[in-house]
This record gives sequence, structure tokens and C-alpha cells, in this order.
Amino acid sequence: MTPGGLMVDFAGALRDAIQARGLGLERIQERLRAEGYSVSLATLSYWQTGRSRPERRESLAALAELEKILEVEPGSLAALVGPPRPRGRHLHKSAENPELGAFWSERDLIVDLAQGIDTRWDERLTRLSQHDRVNVGPDRGEVSFLVRQVLRAEADGPDRWVAIIRLDVPGNPLPLLTPVRNCRLGRVVEHPESGLLLAELLFDRPLAKGETVITEHALHNYPPFPLATQYERKFRLPVREYVVEVCFDPAALPRAVFQYQQMDGQDEQVTSMEVDVGHSVHAIALDYGPGRYGLRWDWE
Repeated sequence: MTPGGLMVDFAGALRDAIQARGLGLERIQERLRAEGYSVSLATLSYWQTGRSRPERRESLAALAELEKILEVEPGSLAALVGPPRPRGRHLHKSAENPELGAFWSERDLIVDLAQGIDTRWDERLTRLSQHDRVNVGPDRGEVSFLVRQVLRAEADGPDRWVAIIRLDVPGNPLPLLTPVRNCRLGRVVEHPESGLLLAELLFDRPLAKGETVITEHALHNYPPFPLATQYERKFRLPVREYVVEVCFDPAALPRAVFQYQQMDGQDEQVTSMEVDVGHSVHAIALDYGPGRYGLRWDWE
């Protein structure tokens, strides 16, 4: 049976158990919390509808407690979850790709927030080209970002790209995300406390295997703009070509700029850069990732 089939069986059994017990999701969440398990209402809903299933250690531990709350045989629901879903079987030879929250300090939080959006197509999209342009204002603040990417479908069906954005200074208003070309905004999950925003960018139509799409979206911060000191992209999956460009206002040029990168499992590499006559700096990476890649700069 396929992993998808297992997930449906688990969801159906969970729905039946919840209905038979006569408890609402809020009451179940309260009972879990009382025993020390933090599971969101959205996660419980996704489990019973088949949109996701418990796979992390914390989720499986909560599932054992959930079986007690629902008064079903111990292990009966867990047995229907099945083994962890394989990663990367559609795009790469490796059986294990980094998880969605890889290279983020908020790894577990991102994985949890991602249950509110559809990430199933992420590993079926090859990153052919990505170009990030950052605009820094005269007050040294992050004003806006423009992201252009070229993606290729490795299976029939991909219909969205998932963007993960985090402010360097949590607590500021989250940026306004605007579709610019060949996409529209889908579901958005925000976590202002950590400065995280996850959003679906829906294509005009589902892609066929081998088909490509060019999308653009923009991010605009609200004034007063947060101080700009770096821009970094995290690559869970490799990219053929990556370009990062930072455009400075002529009235506010940095003292020094550095390009840095850190491939998975390797030490960070740092290279000094120069701002060009157009008051910008850019760096290019080919066949890069998984890993981190970005620019940082000093003002004083």
C-alpha cells in the first residue's frame, strides 16, 4: 500500500474514534495539553482529514496519549501511520533530502507551521534559476525584495511554490507579499513572534512533467524599515543557478560587504566583495545546495 493510502486509513480510523468518543477537537487539545503535549487544532484537523500524519517523535508521542484519550487499543492508530515518507525519490538519487525546516534555527516551528499549507509538490520542482534582489533605503533599512525563479516539474501536477520568509528582527510587522508574475497568493501562515511567514504561490495551472514556469513575487516591509545587515537564502534542495543582488541607496553605502556560503556539513566560506558604480553588489552560485548562501555587510 502506498504512503498516501496509509495516511487515508489512519485519518479514517482517527475520525471514527473521535466520533465514537464524542469529543471535539478543542477538548482533545486541552486533554493533550494537560498531559504535556502541545498539538495545535490545525494539526489535529489535518490528521483526521488525511492532509498530514504524525511522523516526528513529538507527534508520535502525542499520538500514544491521544489513543488513551479516545479509549482505543494502545498502538492501534500508530500502526496505521506507517513508516516515514521517503524524501526526494522523484528528483534526486539520495533517499534522504533535508526536511522542510533545514538550515533554519526555527526548524521544528517551521515544520509545524507548514502543516497549514500544501508542501507536497516541493520535491517535485527542480530549481533551475533563482534571482533575489534586495532594495536598501537611505536609512539603511530593508525596503523591499523581488524574487524571480524558474522551476521545472518532475511529475504531473505541481501547482504551487511555498515561500518561507523570516524577518531578521522578530517583532516588526511581517512584510506584505505580492504576486507579480505567473502566480497568485494561496494560503498564508504567519507567526509574528518569530518573524516567520509561510505562503503558497499558486501557478496559473498545474504543470505537466517536464514543463517549466517563471514566477515573480515581491516583499515590501512597512516603515520604519528594519535595519538591513544581511540577506540569506536557504536551499533545502539544490539550484542550478542562484543570483543574489543587493541595491544600496547612494546616500547609504556599507563600509564592507561579504559573500558567504555553507554547504550542508561543511564549514562556512566567506569572500570580500566590492560595491559597484551602480551602488549594488551581487554574487552568483552554480549547482549549489543543499546549504546557505547570502551577503552580509557592515555599516560602520
